[in-house]
This record gives sequence, C-alpha cells and structure tokens, in this order.
Amino acid sequence: MVHTNKPVILGLKKSFGFGDRLGLAGPGHLAALKESSFRGMLAQQSIREISRTRRRADQVVEAAQQAVEEARYTRPWGADADHLKTDLDILSMVEAGFTYFTLDPSEAVVQEADTMQEDELQAEAEKLVREGVMPKGWEERYLGEKWDIDQGPPLAFDEESLLRAAVKYARATAEAARLHATVARHCTDRPFEVEVAVDETIGATTHREHLFLATELKRRGVSPVAIAPRFVSRFEKGIDYVGDIDVFNEELERHAALARKLGPYKISVHSGSEKFSLYPSIARICGDLLHIKTGGTSYLEALRVVWREEPELFKEIAAYAASHFSEERGSFLVSTTQEEVDALAHSWPADAELAYFGERIGRQLLHVTFGSILVLGRRASGLPFNEAIHEVLAAHTDEYREALALCLGKHLSLLEPEEA
Repeated sequence: MVHTNKPVILGLKKSFGFGDRLGLAGPGHLAALKESSFRGMLAQQSIREISRTRRRADQVVEAAQQAVEEARYTRPWGADADHLKTDLDILSMVEAGFTYFTLDPSEAVVQEADTMQEDELQAEAEKLVREGVMPKGWEERYLGEKWDIDQGPPLAFDEESLLRAAVKYARATAEAARLHATVARHCTDRPFEVEVAVDETIGATTHREHLFLATELKRRGVSPVAIAPRFVSRFEKGIDYVGDIDVFNEELERHAALARKLGPYKISVHSGSEKFSLYPSIARICGDLLHIKTGGTSYLEALRVVWREEPELFKEIAAYAASHFSEERGSFLVSTTQEEVDALAHSWPADAELAYFGERIGRQLLHVTFGSILVLGRRASGLPFNEAIHEVLAAHTDEYREALALCLGKHLSLLEPEEA
C-alpha cells in the first residue's frame, strides 16, 4: 500500500495523543476527533509498550496510516515516539517514521537533591563544574535575576533553591541535549519536534525547577515543542486525578505562564486519560499550548467490547491478569494492591462491567497487565489471548469504533474551551 498521508510535525497547536496497543483503534480515534479542534497524535507508543507488546515501531505508524487512508482523513496528524532513553531507541523510531520524539532523561534526575543538606548540595554543584556538566560561573546568570511571568509574583532564586534545582536537573538537561542531538543526526532529511519529559520522577517539579530546566535546555540548543513536568499529587493510570484540584490549578497556572514566557512551548500532560475533573481547567489555563497523552484507554475499551460480546473470554483474561498483577505493576503509578485484586478475582462481581471498567481496582488491574495478556496469556483451549481479542474486535468493528468515539470523545469535549 502506498501511503499518501504521513505523519507531520504539529507545532504549537493543541494536540491529543492516542495510544493503540492492538493496532485496531485508529477508526475509533478518528471518530473521536471528528468534532474536536485538537490535532491528533494518531500513532503514539512508548518503548516500554512496544517491548511489552512485542510489536514493531513501524507497525504502530502503519496502523495509524491505514486508518487515516481508509477514513480519507485530511487533517495533519502526528506520530509520538514516547519516553525515549537511548540512542538505539531513537534510531528505531526514526526509521519507523515517527515525527515527535519524547525524550526522557529522568534517570539523570538526581531526586536525592530534594533532601540534601547545604554542604552536600555545594559539593555536588562543584562536581557539576568539575565534570563539565555546567560551565564555571554558571550561578551568575541566575542569582540576582527576576523572571516576570503572567501569574503571581516574579520568580527568583536564592542560593539554596538554585543549588537544589541545579543538582537535581543539570545532568538531565545535558542528557536531553545529547538525545536531541541523536534525533537531529538521524532526521537530517525531514523536520521533527521534541518533548522533554521529567514526569516520571518522585517529587513534583517546582516552578523554579521548571525555570532552570527550560533555561538550561535553551542554553544547550534544545527548543522543545513541549515540556512534561511532574505535577503535584497523583496522576495514576486509568483513573481520575487524585489530589486537591484547586492546588493543581494554581500550580498549573504558573507552569503554563512559564511555558509562554520561556518558549513558547506546550505543557504536556502524561497519564492524561480519565482526568475528567481537571480537563476544563487544563483547557482554560493552557489554551493552545497543551498536549495530552492517553495510553491504555483504547486497550481498556477493547476489553470492554470483549466483555460484552465474549464474556467467557473476558473472565479468563481477568483471572490471568490477577495472577500477573504483582509482577507488572512496578513501573506504573497505581494505588491498587494485590490484596484488592485478589478480593476482586475471588468472587465474580454482580456488575462486572462496572467493577472492571468503572472502578479503580478493575481498571488498574487491566491497564498494567497488558504485556502479559497480549504476549504470554492463553485461553484454556490454548489460543493466545492476543489472537482471541483480535478475533472479537474483527467481528465487532463498529462496536469498538463506537466505544472509542464515546469514551475519547468525552475526553476531548471536556478539553474544549468553554464558550463565553
């Protein structure tokens, strides 16, 4: 098949990322976008997801392209290679045709800086200069300066807050610059855009840390189209926001103001699915400088179709997922425990659809075990779950498309700005 509508860069247009772990969600994603003003990141997959599903990166882009062509979709769309940490990961995604590269230098973030004593911070800062991570006299460009932003008083550093920000993020900015150079080296024949993501850290990114991060990226020649901070409280997988919404909104106001001042660039919200309580304020605060990432939602809606059409298959999947939850949950931010999963699995709930698709325990159980289900799991008959799920969805394409249009359409409608 000759593809005539390939992914492109989307720039500073508000965008929405759709994850597709099965390669079958494209028609539903396009149906959800039909009435939306968002640009679609129709191919979005992290290295972690590709590894766990054993798909190839080019298959992710091909599935989105096929959906685009079959729907005769003509609006620009993008392809996000998510959470890239190595040169080899970048190369595979470039070769597959991705256009948006989410660089993840989180392993270089020194999270211990949050609790270091002053003498430890000073010693680590001196090491940054000695090892060439920061230039001699780097503090001069920060101390004594004030940054006026739209929301709240000007931002300024004292010596302690500056040292804490530098020790925490300086190495991460250097790693992001190195990864950016790798992308540029492999994309000499086509445009690309990058996001820098530090959302998978323990502590929330403060406004001063955001300022330091963005300033150092710029000094190193990196101009991201988006930055993903670690927000306050908990952005758990598969459920609504867990935390004080007023506090989140106040924090986001300043992050968005920094994005306008220091870029402009978009604020990228990871684990953005099902954060319904936040969407109206996120839309109001960020405007067009917004990127939302959703990952497992389309997979959960696929399993919802399985439950409705082949309940015995779903029961086998749910039991298998429960037996693999503890080994799969480690790399995801979830509050569900093995004890809660065991209690759910012990007796089949009277309203199974609500329990598995409408409540925290069931949703997070299904969300984090997709790797085991799609690669290792088999029915009692021996048929792999992956094949069985594909068979159900192939027989019920309309139902799957409609389920996605309803679910993701709700996400997008709540993210549209309210009419004056």
